[in-house]
Amino acid sequence: MILGITGGTGCGKTTLLNHIRDAGGMILDCDAIYHELLLSDKAMLSAIENRFPGTLEDGILNRKKLGSIVFADENALLDLNAITHSAVKREVLRRLEEKPKLAAIDAIGLFEGGLAELCDVTVAITAPLEQRVQRLMARDSISEDYARSRIAAQHDQSWFIERCDVTLENASDVQSYSIKCLDFLKDLGII
Repeated sequence: MILGITGGTGCGKTTLLNHIRDAGGMILDCDAIYHELLLSDKAMLSAIENRFPGTLEDGILNRKKLGSIVFADENALLDLNAITHSAVKREVLRRLEEKPKLAAIDAIGLFEGGLAELCDVTVAITAPLEQRVQRLMARDSISEDYARSRIAAQHDQSWFIERCDVTLENASDVQSYSIKCLDFLKDLGII
């Protein structure tokens, strides 16, 4: 079974993913995969350099320079996402060739990257805005304004809810939410 886990930052995806890992599942963290590809995928880096000349310096992506381009131009960001989503999906498919009994694809861009179509069940993790802000501030040692701006830059929670098969809301304490995640995995027959 392949689960697709998505939702905004600070919602609690990691709790569910940890339970899946504990059950022997393969975790495919698309953000981590992307960062690995920045160091190893010459084709992806070449495509980025072709579309955004001058962003590669000695074979290394200058993420700050690239960011200044794509965050100022929505079409540029769409072009970058097309390049990176394609590369990440290829790597996810390569890793799934191992045919794990259980896998979870952790991706904020689960639908945009074409990864949802690989999943048997897609799960939106949601949480109240104020809790997300507090979690981000504590987890990443950032200011409230920066936490709010990061959340605002992502899809609204309703976007994830409308697209996913299941929604798990993380509006309680860690222990209660953890039990909710375990119950969900029991209902799927995973544990």
